[in-house]
Amino acid sequence: MEFGITTNQRIVFGIGVARQAASIASGLGRRVFLVTGGHAERYGWLERELAPGAVFRVSGEPSVEQARQASQAARDCGADVVVACGGGSALDLGKAAAALAANSGDVMDYLEVVGRGQALERAALPVVALPATAGTGSEATRNAVLYDAGTRVKASLRHESMTPAVALVDPELTLTAPHDVTASTGLDALTQLIEPFVSVKSKTWTDTLCAEGIHLAAEALPRLFRDGSDIEARTMMSLASLFGGICLANAGLG
Repeated sequence: MEFGITTNQRIVFGIGVARQAASIASGLGRRVFLVTGGHAERYGWLERELAPGAVFRVSGEPSVEQARQASQAARDCGADVVVACGGGSALDLGKAAAALAANSGDVMDYLEVVGRGQALERAALPVVALPATAGTGSEATRNAVLYDAGTRVKASLRHESMTPAVALVDPELTLTAPHDVTASTGLDALTQLIEPFVSVKSKTWTDTLCAEGIHLAAEALPRLFRDGSDIEARTMMSLASLFGGICLANAGLG
């Protein structure tokens, strides 16, 4: 048996761990570029603690143009570390900005499928990822999915260095997720546990995580549909989503 494991340098999981963001970011760089979801009021506490050089907010699917704008903003403020907090869109845009800010080319030089698909010349800036939904598992993956308006295609930037250096998975951050977002992202998480489980690239250890994650999601989702404030169920879903991200990064999807 031979295999490698692609994952974060460090994963911190638990209620309240988001408060470690400032101290962890300061250990990775001196100037923070912060990427968040579109609702500024949800992230005021993080801005106050980080005192970032610049802030970029994203709503909906992150786009190629937003990746250009965010990476330029990161360069302009002299960022050497990126903190991304929000749903999968914010985390993916933060990872894309970290990759592009460290490289001289345009996003289309590196984008798969509709771009030129070149490898990054230099490693991405370190990223600290704080998921505020339980769905994509982007805090543990090495790619960022972007929408290209010209071709109307979603494609990935991908590089080993794009895996966030640190994932701070705090179930409390998901308590503010609306009912419909909780449901849709939860089904996303469940799907991304089933697909690596049946993938031809699955491994014994990914199967173990997938099986546990499927069990957690199957129990937690109906509970959260009835009561979104159920912190135990939120914790179960955050763990299931994390497991899904780790597994899809190592065993692939369908």
